Amino acid sequence: MLDVRRLRLLRELKLRGTIAAVASALSYTPSAVSQQLALLEEEARVPLLIKAGRRVQLTPEAELLVEHTVALLERLELMEAEIHSSLTEVRGTVRLAVFQSAALGVLPQALSLIDRDYPQLRIEMTQREPESALFETWTREFDLVIAEQYPGHAAPRHQDLDMIPLYADELSLAAPAGSGITTLADAAGSSWVMEPRGTASRHWAEQQCRRAGIEPDVRFETADLQAHIRLVESGHATAILPGLVWGSRTPTVELRPMPGLPRRTVFTSVRESSVSRPSIVACRAVLEQVVQSFAPE
Repeated sequence: MLDVRRLRLLRELKLRGTIAAVASALSYTPSAVSQQLALLEEEARVPLLIKAGRRVQLTPEAELLVEHTVALLERLELMEAEIHSSLTEVRGTVRLAVFQSAALGVLPQALSLIDRDYPQLRIEMTQREPESALFETWTREFDLVIAEQYPGHAAPRHQDLDMIPLYADELSLAAPAGSGITTLADAAGSSWVMEPRGTASRHWAEQQCRRAGIEPDVRFETADLQAHIRLVESGHATAILPGLVWGSRTPTVELRPMPGLPRRTVFTSVRESSVSRPSIVACRAVLEQVVQSFAPE
């Protein structure tokens, strides 16, 4: 009988490429991963790994095992979901991955509602950038992800992950009080704060400035949107901020609408085999309830 935990390690090796990456992702030591894979070879009675320089490659037999392991894990998760759906009480643990502005604007209120309505439900939240969060939900490190995609920048798609829109989040020009900046063109001589290069938000923001005929002088670069707010509040920078960062709070900087009233799409994703889990259904319902409260009356 093949050990499911060892089969999962083999699948992780297929996904992540190296034993070191598998060890890091699953909080093992590389030697422990190697030992478990060696035991799996003994159980399977066929070679599973071939040395290729400092790396290892999967044999055709290992590739076949990975294919069956994917189906097995999905079936196990579906079985668990069906068992849980027969219960009337929402309980258990949901491992949630979320990007920063959703963590700031949505999670506090959502957690309060969960504590009130589902006291047996435990939420474990980790902040992740959407690209890695989606991948790690697909690989079963997380159960639910709140992610985003900017106009013209589709988020990565992974087989067996659904994608349910949660919120259309307006993107606004943020300027210091009294600056007189009302349009992107007005900010031609301003210092800017933006997210790091390579992110969809940074590329999108730069494109908006260039379409307005300016090249932004990006003096401050950080993924921390709280830092963006502080720099704008203190008069040191101009920024483009998503509405979700405020949640139900009153903005503390001057916000100006941008041409076309652009919005990023905030969405949730889970593995299709866990869609019907009561804990997942409850979390999604609570998140929907929270964002509906942000709609203008």
